[in-house]
Amino acid sequence: MNSISNYFRGVVSELKKVTWPTRQQVINHTIIVLVSAIIAIAVTSLIDYGLTYLVQYLVQNRS
Repeated sequence: MNSISNYFRGVVSELKKVTWPTRQQVINHTIIVLVSAIIAIAVTSLIDYGLTYLVQYLVQNRS
């Protein structure tokens, strides 16, 4: 039982050493992640649309 309490004391001790981000840093990083995700989705969608169009074009011209 003593080792479990020592473990949690160590966890609390380490958490006191953590430098937590400010509210503004969290907001800025969240915006960066959202914009990056939107750009990745847009690029992936354009590639998917282009490849779909290409395959349909090739299939229709083979007939």
